[in-house]
Amino acid sequence: MTTSDATTKIAKPKGRFRLPDPPEREPDDMTSAEHLSETGLHHHLKQFLGNPETTIVSGEKYVTARRGAEMRYPDLLVAFGVDPAAYRETNGYVVSEQSKPPDLVLEIASEGTGHIDVGEKREFYERLGIGEYWRFDATGEYHGARLAGDRLVNGRYEPIDVAEVSGGVLEGYSAALSLNWRWHDGRLGCLDPATGRHIATFESERDRADTAESRADAAEARVSELEEQLRRQGQ
Repeated sequence: MTTSDATTKIAKPKGRFRLPDPPEREPDDMTSAEHLSETGLHHHLKQFLGNPETTIVSGEKYVTARRGAEMRYPDLLVAFGVDPAAYRETNGYVVSEQSKPPDLVLEIASEGTGHIDVGEKREFYERLGIGEYWRFDATGEYHGARLAGDRLVNGRYEPIDVAEVSGGVLEGYSAALSLNWRWHDGRLGCLDPATGRHIATFESERDRADTAESRADAAEARVSELEEQLRRQGQ
């Protein structure tokens, strides 16, 4: 005896759990794009840290302890020794599924969210067990400090030293990244203390390319000048 297709029940495979997309930002809350995406800092930080198979450098996706728990979306999230593919498929970071909290998150201040960054979000990231929480404020008006960081010690956040190094430049060392976060003229940057140099940005890469082109043009002009001198001497 056979069963018709009309009465046969076939179990449908369940789709992978996915977190929702964060809400669309208001125009006055686009500071993260200004200081991370548009400068290329996000991209070049990912290149600098390397190991894309086990490292997540992302942002503006939800992070949560587990399915159905409270969620927040940081401007920047960094996690080592995790599964980037699962992060993409889940559309966010689920601590219980990655088996560890992120190593670092960073928030960029805006008028509408500054008070949340120093209050509710700080408490949330502390409860989640995120190793470092950094805050950048171009003006210092919304966070109460232009650059600030906390490091998790025995389950509680303790402030990270941020010092003025020269000319109003502020620096704080991130042990998670082995880099110095920098505030300079209202702009966010990263300096590699091992070399004393900034990691690249789109602007620095463009300046380097322009410098190389200028040197090439100068060298070409010098060659032409020498050729002309030789031509005259041979007349």
